[in-house]
Amino acid sequence: MAQVKGIGGVFFKSKDPAKLQAWYQEHLGLVPDSHGGIIFQWDKVDNVEEKMTVWSLFPEDTTYFNPTTASFMINYIVDDLDGLLAQLRAKGVQVDEKVEDYDYGRFGWAVDSEGNRFELWQPSKTNQ
Repeated sequence: MAQVKGIGGVFFKSKDPAKLQAWYQEHLGLVPDSHGGIIFQWDKVDNVEEKMTVWSLFPEDTTYFNPTTASFMINYIVDDLDGLLAQLRAKGVQVDEKVEDYDYGRFGWAVDSEGNRFELWQPSKTNQ
């Protein structure tokens, strides 16, 4: 049987794509290619053995995406969660005060310039 082998991309609408793309480049270092997309080559992600993307559904009434009302959230793998959260705060970005620690890594959250919540994941040392 034919089947899906992974997530090929994450796509969402934007009120002003160029402005939002510039925001992500400035705040998260996501530099677009010549087609305007961000390409992650998982075999080239430093120190991450799992090289995976998680696809997960949440109930319609979840509060996990709060304070936003977006119907999606993107998780980005980062190399220094505390450093990136500090950078975002210094630039006036809305950053959730909580950070959660698990055996597989640490998580933090922030909101982009259009009100979309995103998650930041720093894999644990055992996953690197």
